[in-house]
Amino acid sequence: MGWLKDETGLDRNAANFVPLTPLSHLLRAARIMPERTAIVYGDRRYTYGELDARCSRLASALTGAGVSSGDVVATMLPNILAQAEAHWGVPATGAILNTINVRLDVGTIAYILDHGEAKVVLVDSQFLDVVEKALTKMDGPPPTLIEVADPAAGFPASGRHTEYEDFIAGGDPAFPWVMPEDEWESLALNYTSGTTGRPKGVVYSHRGAYLHTMGVAIAWGLTKDTRYLTIVPLFHCNNWCHTWTLPAVGGTIICCRDITAKAIYDAIADEGVTHFGGAPIVLGLLINAKPDDRREFDHIVEVYTAGAPPPAATLAGIEPLGFHVTQVYGLTETYGHITETFWKDAWNYLPDAERYAIKSRQGVGHADMAEVTVLDAESMEQAPWDGETVGEIMARGNVVMKGYLKNPDETAKAFKGGYFHSGDIAFQHPDGYIKITDRAKDVIISGGENVSSVEVEDVLMHHPAVMLCAVVAKPDEKWGEVPCAFVELREGANVTEDELIAHTRKELAGFKTPKRVIFTELPKTSTGKIQKFELRKMVAEL
Repeated sequence: MGWLKDETGLDRNAANFVPLTPLSHLLRAARIMPERTAIVYGDRRYTYGELDARCSRLASALTGAGVSSGDVVATMLPNILAQAEAHWGVPATGAILNTINVRLDVGTIAYILDHGEAKVVLVDSQFLDVVEKALTKMDGPPPTLIEVADPAAGFPASGRHTEYEDFIAGGDPAFPWVMPEDEWESLALNYTSGTTGRPKGVVYSHRGAYLHTMGVAIAWGLTKDTRYLTIVPLFHCNNWCHTWTLPAVGGTIICCRDITAKAIYDAIADEGVTHFGGAPIVLGLLINAKPDDRREFDHIVEVYTAGAPPPAATLAGIEPLGFHVTQVYGLTETYGHITETFWKDAWNYLPDAERYAIKSRQGVGHADMAEVTVLDAESMEQAPWDGETVGEIMARGNVVMKGYLKNPDETAKAFKGGYFHSGDIAFQHPDGYIKITDRAKDVIISGGENVSSVEVEDVLMHHPAVMLCAVVAKPDEKWGEVPCAFVELREGANVTEDELIAHTRKELAGFKTPKRVIFTELPKTSTGKIQKFELRKMVAEL
């Protein structure tokens, strides 16, 4: 067996080592199945051959606009055709794709554009005003804006910038794609929701994204007959890498701009949707849909849900409607989900309450991960699989970010001890299945979006009537969690709950604003530290 050893001279070469990249999936699909339907948006539908040509035109046009390898191209787009095309067209220039959360406020958008040094931004007409305002708050040179009009959705072109279809019309449909020379090259830049203040720029590699697409295809059983609905925003972990995955199996991507019960039911009935992912709030939309918004369909729809464990009542309500729900878990830093509640046949015969309790577990690592487990955060030793000893969820594998852009300290902290530290507290059942017991203390997950309590507190503290404040999560039937603020007022000050909420709304995105403000003396330690665990007890009694 000595001939297997590297020292015999059997080195990597052009025949046996080609850098991994999800771009290869679309190139292959266009070559071997150009006639298959690749993508649908409203009444527009394109084959793989046509999608390849459109993405090539985009890459060509961006190159003509001065974009080159290593540059950043940002998008401010909902789940529409142009957003999907950007996932291939931008990296096909050698550039890095930065999809920005369309719900963010002006200040945060400006920070992201500055920090990522975006050269071009593709922006939907609906969000043009907020992006233009963000440009005025940037410290660095503003990027070029390309406007993506969507008249069918009620957002015509403003006429202030080059429109997307005109922009790509001048591109070359045969433009040669710039493929990575090294699979560790950066593919995408995704900003966290700022759970500790300013958002951090998470950098993805071509290798990580490629391997995750393979893992998704295996775990979810995707085939050429898969018809996937884009409910998970493409600005969130690049749609959990799902959109990059579909060309690998020859399936069809169905874009969904507005996430409503009617839009989802219509897509299932009219387009034959077989798969989608989303937060538990999406399941609630379907369960509580008005009769006029519902549609009949005759197949089971596979659903990945993440962001918070779906309540048993939600699972009980959604399954009879024709949806098979699987709980998954992951973070921006892990390209989306890296675990799933891998189902065992024996569980099919358990009472509903027990089945739903199992379904709410975060589960076990995907095949594309080396290890996802629970360790003691200090000793880095494995927590016992006893169903009660808690530790921190940690992960090792190729589907973990390269690191945080321009932030070596936070990168080193996240990778301490050779594992990625999630910040989520959990235990493992005797079979190894992970179950979260508590999240990183200051993180509020509202509708699948992370909210930094520190950021909300900072805005509240700028109100002249506020002396001290603390923000914690309040359970919410619709959103899972919402911010709840506890405020101590300055002596003699007078302000109402509505006034403070309005104050925060001026500075923060809507999902970050408190939904309740409670005026009280805050519980503190002898050193003056606010005891948030006491506030959580108070929230539980509301």
